[in-house]
Amino acid sequence: MTSTETARQIEDLYGARLADLEAAAQDQPPGMLSALLAMHHDLAFAEQSITFHRDRLTLLVHPERQIGTHEVSHVLDCARRLAEAVTTRDIQARTVTAVLRSLGRVSTPDPEAAPAPTVTPPVPAPAVPAASTAPGR
Repeated sequence: MTSTETARQIEDLYGARLADLEAAAQDQPPGMLSALLAMHHDLAFAEQSITFHRDRLTLLVHPERQIGTHEVSHVLDCARRLAEAVTTRDIQARTVTAVLRSLGRVSTPDPEAAPAPTVTPPVPAPAVPAASTAPGR
C-alpha cells in the first residue's frame, strides 16, 4: 500500500480531507486518528527516502563515472540506506493496512443464512461409587 492509498483510506474512514484531519488531530488528545496520521507520515517519508537514495545511487553508478575506492564507500552507504528505506516502507505499509482493515465496517451476517447451532446432549457425569457403611477392618 502506498502513502497515497493510505491517505485515501483514512479520508474515506473519517469522511474528511487529510489536511483537515491533521488540523483536527492537533486539537485532540492522541487517539486512533493521530496514530493513523503518524503511520501515513512515516510511510510517505519512507517513500521519499527510497526515491532520494535510488536517484543518488543512479548518479553514483552512472556508466560515465569512474568508481574508485572513495566512491565505493558512497555506493555501499547509499545502497544500505536504500535497503533500510524499503524495509521501513514495507513494515509501515503492512502495519497501516492491518490497522485500517481492523477499523473497517464489518457487515452483520443474515440470521437466516447462518447455520443453526447444533445441540449436543449433555454428557452424563461419571458414576461415583457409593460409600460403604460397613465398619472398616
